[in-house]
Amino acid sequence: MKAIVMTRPGGPEILDLVELPESGPCGPTQIKVRLHAAGVNPIDTKLRAKGVFFPDALPAVLGCDGAGEVVEIGGAVDRFQAGDRVWFCHGGLGADQGNYAQYTVIEQCWAAAIPASLSYEQAAAGPLVLITAWGALYDRGRLQPGQTVLIHAGAGGVGHVAIQLAKLRGARVIATSGSADKLDLMRLWGADEVINYRQQDFVAEVNRLTGGRGADLSFDTVGPEIFARSIECTAHFGDIVTLLGINESGLQEARLRNLRIGFELMLPPMLRQLDEARAHHVEILERCGEWIESGQLKVHVGKVLPLEQASAAHGLIESGRTVGKIVLAIS
Repeated sequence: MKAIVMTRPGGPEILDLVELPESGPCGPTQIKVRLHAAGVNPIDTKLRAKGVFFPDALPAVLGCDGAGEVVEIGGAVDRFQAGDRVWFCHGGLGADQGNYAQYTVIEQCWAAAIPASLSYEQAAAGPLVLITAWGALYDRGRLQPGQTVLIHAGAGGVGHVAIQLAKLRGARVIATSGSADKLDLMRLWGADEVINYRQQDFVAEVNRLTGGRGADLSFDTVGPEIFARSIECTAHFGDIVTLLGINESGLQEARLRNLRIGFELMLPPMLRQLDEARAHHVEILERCGEWIESGQLKVHVGKVLPLEQASAAHGLIESGRTVGKIVLAIS
């Protein structure tokens, strides 16, 4: 089978298209999937640049997000049959094979049925960002109807679905980005207020929009500096959730505001075999699939490239100028 492999850490150019033995055969509760598309996420580029999570795991196939057709099932499989379309977040961290390949084999319990209205490319764009945004807003952030949420990088992969999930919860959404085109898209996705951080001080603007109170929940998808500044526009007794690390700057103010600080990283259930948490991830995909089918939720695919152009896809991600998700089509 065709696959994209990294043999050492480095830039996008180290990703090579190779022929590997076809995945399989299936264990009793496993399904073999003919992959038609793979999502590309920032975690893929970080692992490519710095190395995978597990020692002695190279060469490795990256890609956590996959979508494809079931072509073979194990003898005890009872959730799927050959011909079913499935999407999932599995592999790509250095232990289990990732999805930059034509085939993969996974346990049936980690897959969900693709919503009927989605193409394989649209489905592959969804799992990681949907699980991440859900975890940040609903699980860590405890978002409630009527609350105000600040979402940074609202036109990005996680940000654009976070806007929609927040609106589905009945929240008021303030979203930030750095270009007029992205501000327009964020409005289309449901943002009530948008802030161009290149032209406005987002702290001052959020405080103005909330009458000096601040957002009930601030969601940082950018990094420590934005996290620290967001403390200044998060309401007392509110929540602030980040996808990244933090530094000590601003923590005294967080303490004075009695903020709950949350970290959202959806990878540990895969890294540490936390099966109950992984089952929750599948439940998230199933619920989001229902919203997609009812027209209440959409995953935006910014660009589709062939598998052979995985290096170019990584370069686009690292440019920081992408909108929505980038997907690899696998023929």
